[in-house]
Amino acid sequence: MTEKTPSPGGAGTAANDSSAGDPAASRPGGPLPGDGESIVVPPSILKQQAGWAQPGEQPRASGGTKTDDTPQIFASTVRRGDTSEAGYDENPPGVGRLGVILGTVLAVLLAGSAVTLYLVNKDGKSDTAAKPADAAKSAPPTPTADPVPPIKDSAKVLPTVTGDFGKKAEIQVPGEASDGSFVVKVLTEGTGPKVDKNSWTSVDYTAKDWTTGKDIPSSYDNNGKPQIFQAGTDALIPALDQAVVGKKAGSRVLVVAPPAAAFGSQGKADMSIGAKDDLIFVIDIRNANAPDSVVSGTVTPPPADFPQVKDNGKKPAEITPVAGAKDPTELKSHVLIKGTGPAVEKGEKVVVQYTGALFKDGKMFDSSLSKGQAFSFPVGGGQVIQGWDQGLVGQTVGSRVELVIPAALAYGDKGQGDIPPGAPLVFVVDILDAGQG
Repeated sequence: MTEKTPSPGGAGTAANDSSAGDPAASRPGGPLPGDGESIVVPPSILKQQAGWAQPGEQPRASGGTKTDDTPQIFASTVRRGDTSEAGYDENPPGVGRLGVILGTVLAVLLAGSAVTLYLVNKDGKSDTAAKPADAAKSAPPTPTADPVPPIKDSAKVLPTVTGDFGKKAEIQVPGEASDGSFVVKVLTEGTGPKVDKNSWTSVDYTAKDWTTGKDIPSSYDNNGKPQIFQAGTDALIPALDQAVVGKKAGSRVLVVAPPAAAFGSQGKADMSIGAKDDLIFVIDIRNANAPDSVVSGTVTPPPADFPQVKDNGKKPAEITPVAGAKDPTELKSHVLIKGTGPAVEKGEKVVVQYTGALFKDGKMFDSSLSKGQAFSFPVGGGQVIQGWDQGLVGQTVGSRVELVIPAALAYGDKGQGDIPPGAPLVFVVDILDAGQG
């Protein structure tokens, strides 16, 4: 889908990214150099922005969105540390000392209050302190989301679907209303790998609103892109996230989703989906990659002036530098394995495996294969070093690419972790998949 087209999949709190947590922590080589701060956004806020939950609404029950409220890192670079946020090191002079004096007075008052409360309440003689049960009674009721119903493979009445895998489906909506079942039915079964929980999965889809009969934006519309996500991680609405688990790549699947398996009681106004609308999806499962997948194919050895690469399967590649080679001053790339998928475009989300080493001595400093978890990011989005943003555009899905990156397009004069200042780098990158994320 294009960036201007809203996604029926919605957005969760997990996948953008690698699996979860701080993207900077899993970024090849660590955080990018530069000023800035981490922006921590609780999942509850992200869910509201994505249309998952209204303010004050509880997370979905089992099968819906995640119920933990661990803050997620929304963006991260390097935190500034030159001045104090309290203003003690800033002008005008004396502000810091006043803050210290006021803080000391407040601490004394709080300590006195604590002693008083202890003397009043010890031995259970005080009736003034609110008990937990009393507090619960006085709290306003919190609305809860409807639980996602169990998946069935049939219903009293189902839509009629025609068309071939890989092309926009024709969906005929029945004349009678849906019975409210969450239906997932395989129309044609593929022969590719099975989609397991946590598999990186890309799908195309056609969609319709059963209640209104109107079309919903499709990945086949306007030169759209496949939707890419980790299955079974609540990254998208259950109608997509849960529906593909256990199915094989190459399959076409019919999904009938009641509101609880789609956008819940709030609907999705920007797509004209009402709060009580049942939705229809026809999902084409394009690819499925386990978190530790690597590409395969015929290897074309690199030129003599490139570091040599030894394939170690699902273990980090061994990179041997060229003795006496001068530091590169420009980005160079060599395709070790040529994939047969589409070319990666700027702005697409890609899923990759990688091994990174120093150009000088071949010492490995990072590898996704050591973690058993592929890495994902938007190409050209500035979330990785420039050598990656520039070097992967135009490469085809299924390829293994060797990148020789000068320091200026890597971590520059500052270095990062085990990467010394001014160090050129070598990466071996497997491009597992690409699409709209």
